[in-house]
Amino acid sequence: MTIYLLDHSLKVDVFYDHIDGEFGDNICVSILESCPDEERIFKYDELNLYITPEEARQLAEMLLSAAEESRED
Repeated sequence: MTIYLLDHSLKVDVFYDHIDGEFGDNICVSILESCPDEERIFKYDELNLYITPEEARQLAEMLLSAAEESRED
């Protein structure tokens, strides 16, 4: 699953990494940044953050909760 943020300068992919399937943190949140250096959020072009299924669920719940709260305003 891919989502583009910040006028498409930030590409976020979230996927189950089969290669790391034997490890507990086998869900990858991959962030690819394509913008001029002075606009960068991260130090490198690409960041891969590996999280556990439980952490992925918590992150999803937090995002959904914030989205629901946003609708109430």
